Amino acid sequence: MIGLVDEHQRTLAFAEVALGQIRSLRQSAVPRNYEIWYVYATGYNAALNKIINETLARQGRLSESDLDQIYETYLSQLRTSDRIDKVGARVINEIDEVMNLVTDALGLTKALGNELDGATARLVGARDRDAVMHVVNSLVKTTLEMRESNRMLEARLVNAKQEIGNLQASLEAIRAETLTDPLTGLGNRKYFDRAIDDAVEQALANGEPLSLMMFDIDHFKSFNDNYGHLTGDQVLRLVAMSLKATIKGQDITARYGGEEFAVVLPNTALRQALTVADHIRRAVMSKELKKKSTGEILGRVTISVGVSMLQNGDDTRSLIERADACLYAAKRNGRNRVVCEADPEYCPNDHIQVA
Repeated sequence: MIGLVDEHQRTLAFAEVALGQIRSLRQSAVPRNYEIWYVYATGYNAALNKIINETLARQGRLSESDLDQIYETYLSQLRTSDRIDKVGARVINEIDEVMNLVTDALGLTKALGNELDGATARLVGARDRDAVMHVVNSLVKTTLEMRESNRMLEARLVNAKQEIGNLQASLEAIRAETLTDPLTGLGNRKYFDRAIDDAVEQALANGEPLSLMMFDIDHFKSFNDNYGHLTGDQVLRLVAMSLKATIKGQDITARYGGEEFAVVLPNTALRQALTVADHIRRAVMSKELKKKSTGEILGRVTISVGVSMLQNGDDTRSLIERADACLYAAKRNGRNRVVCEADPEYCPNDHIQVA
């Protein structure tokens, strides 16, 4: 009983530290933030504590983007690994049960073989009808037992096939979840990194064009500061919805990080990509942002876009760097515009510095 009381007090102390950190840093008391600070209070995840301490020492606060990245890197993957381990253990248990049934069936098959061998010898030595019938009845009994065993094995194998299929679907769902940004429903950074590497490799191998668009929401920080993070989340979803409505087929969409998005356009030349980018920019700008709680009209959201096209000798990094530089040029030259590497505003040494 004393141990339970001690554990109760200890967990309450962790909770108080977590809530104290949320209050002092003026963060939203949402489950994600609470979990981050609770784990921080326990000290069990040294890597998480280290990155938080370094970030706070460097900039004195944790932005929403920082919190997203910390959760994605140090907490969500651990939870996913636990889920994968549990599903994997269930698959192994299912296979073990089936193997035990198969072993039993093999034992019965061997027994039937031995019975047939013995029956042959007994039939040869049978002197009358009763002796023959005794051998036949013994064979019938063994055969019926074998048939029942096979029936049970077949039914169990059908169930096992269905169960393993369900578990496989669960693993696929978990895998998809690890590659999906939960807020927007787009691919996350991990998904983007894998997808663009594959797309660049294929485009270079086949000699096909490929373009990359990098989007950044203009003045996103002001939405969070003026209207709160929930409104900021609404802005992110609005942009994501516009991307989903516009981008189709083999094109790859992802939330690159924070308020930045990326779209990979396989088999698409620069001119076509610019048309798509401007269409998305106009689609986002056409939507009016309304605060759900009050119905207040907050204005319109705009995005800046940088577009680059794969060149001979390129790799993924150089393609992203040029799109990023184009994006910065778009923001530096007034925002709410599309800039590509063929435009005079483009400067190869530009990098994103403003929101």
